[in-house]
Amino acid sequence: MSVRDTAAVTDDLSTKLNVELPHSARVWNYWLGGKDNFGPDRAVGEQVKAVFPEIVDAARQTRAFLGRAVTFLAAERGIRQFLDVGTGLPTVDNTHEVAQRVAPDAKIVYVDNDPLVLSHARALLTSTAEGVTTYIDKNLKDAAGVIEEAKRTLDFSQPVALMLLGVMGHVQDPAEARAIVRGLVAELPPGSYLTMSDGTATSERVIESHRQYNESGAVPYHLREVADFTSFFDGLELVEPGIVPIPEWRPATDDKVTVDGYAGVARKP
Repeated sequence: MSVRDTAAVTDDLSTKLNVELPHSARVWNYWLGGKDNFGPDRAVGEQVKAVFPEIVDAARQTRAFLGRAVTFLAAERGIRQFLDVGTGLPTVDNTHEVAQRVAPDAKIVYVDNDPLVLSHARALLTSTAEGVTTYIDKNLKDAAGVIEEAKRTLDFSQPVALMLLGVMGHVQDPAEARAIVRGLVAELPPGSYLTMSDGTATSERVIESHRQYNESGAVPYHLREVADFTSFFDGLELVEPGIVPIPEWRPATDDKVTVDGYAGVARKP
């Protein structure tokens, strides 16, 4: 999709945005200190924080994990192609910025089917002269459609890093979520990588905070048991340190931060 095409779609979708109900991408943006949010988003954000203040740390740690994982894949594993599904609103250090900082020729495809995210797609459609950054409007449940569109930009004869950060919780049924991930991974060539993080039901407070969040009118987000999250990586070769709490995946500092969420990176053999 070109910048011109995106601008036309943005104008068409701008009338579809409902700012009266909280929106998961805007609430997340609020927790990250962004400005792309409205009163209902901030109200829910504060409600969740009152029950579970660590949600802000979780949002920031997830963003930090993205940076560490993309840097690792680009710098240490030589990955030059990234498929970021469920990208959400652009903030700082998006996938393309991190990847192209290491490898200016990196190609990044963002995938989402949310009108709010699409309305911000022009902010994502920036790139180094050597690389490519583009956006496609697809539902993550449509694995075949996602891959078909991604192939217009990415070379699927070469490894691709599939990024699924904080998105699979929008699929309630664990079996359906596993099937979606496996369907996407099945389309990747050998030597590709799956990078995932998600919230986990590892404390009573996080469970209660998400119960309140899901009753707010926002698109529900379903916490996973750690075993369910681990099952996403079945058949893949985990990168050290394996599946761990988000802050513990190759941390940049010795600071101890606890969040209810797990992360992992694995290679497709």
